Amino acid sequence: MKYDNDLPKTGVLRLSSLLAPNGPIPVSKSTWWAGVKSGRYPQPVKLGPRITAWRAADIHDLIKNGVE
Repeated sequence: MKYDNDLPKTGVLRLSSLLAPNGPIPVSKSTWWAGVKSGRYPQPVKLGPRITAWRAADIHDLIKNGVE
């Protein structure tokens, strides 16, 4: 997948770099957050009171293995 090569292998990723049209995951913000709440998508990491990110390794696993 072309996006898989664009994403860093380590570190954290912000939501804007994950979701379409800029990212590899073709869902809306509301769908993403519903999936996080239900356990379908990886849990975020809070970096500050208004900063949420996801581990790059978790996103690569999601892209590689798909949704369970």
